[in-house]
Parts: sequence; C-alpha cells; structure tokens
Amino acid sequence: MTLPGPTLLIGIGHDYRRDDSVGLVIARELGKRNLPGTAVVEAAGGGMALIAAWQGAQRVFLFDAVSTGGQAGTVHRLDAQAQALPAALFLYSTHGWGLAEALALARVLGQWPPQLILYGIEGGDFGWGTGLTPAVAAAARQVIERLTQEIA
Repeated sequence: MTLPGPTLLIGIGHDYRRDDSVGLVIARELGKRNLPGTAVVEAAGGGMALIAAWQGAQRVFLFDAVSTGGQAGTVHRLDAQAQALPAALFLYSTHGWGLAEALALARVLGQWPPQLILYGIEGGDFGWGTGLTPAVAAAARQVIERLTQEIA
C-alpha cells in the first residue's frame, strides 16, 4: 500500500563502530538513488531527534544495527503498526537513549507516522573501526535493493 505524501528514510548508526554504521550506509546509498518522493536523514539515534525527524512524513523506513545474538547479517523487518516490537530487538544501543525508548515515547505521545517500517540488521562487530563485516555488508545490499524496488 502506498500512502500519499513524503517518504522518509532514516539511517541510524555510528561511523566508527564497524557494523553499527549499517543504518547510515543504507540511508546514504538510498539517498544517492534519488528515489521519488523521498528524503533521507542520518541520525545518531537520539530519541527526541528521531520523533522530530519523522513529523509530517507519511511513510518512514528506519534502518539500524541490532544485537540479539542472531547470526550477523540477519535482516529483521517489522511493520510497527501491524506487529509488536520484540523487546530484545532494539533494546541495546551505542547511541545512548535509543530507538526502543523513542518508539515507546512516540507511541505514548501519539507521534507515530501513518506507516513505520523498521529494518534491524544483526551486527557482528561493534568494536572501534570503520567498514562493515562481509555478512552485514551483504545484508545492507539486500535491504537497499528491496527498498529501491518497494519505493520506486
């Protein structure tokens, strides 16, 4: 279902924490593709900034690294309106007050966009450094292609 109005792509991450940068990598690549009706935001993950960023957007796609103990590169896709957010999926954050808290607050405040899709990519290495591990880089390419088709 395509909703009228702008589509916002939000990549969350930290450029110098290896796989934690996957959300930023995805957002940057999608931004280069100039998909119709989209805007791209890069975020460090601060909760109030996320809520403010999606104001006025009809569709929001949010990308972030997760660490649930699953295999690195596993892609989790959740429609936040249609299903409950698994407690462990966005629980841990290198961004301080993060996505799980932002989503809980947004729900309480009634600040949900009409459509909110979350992509969590299992990271394997969150240590200091740059560049994604091979499994996470492959997952990022998969999400980029999927979203390019879904949005276009």
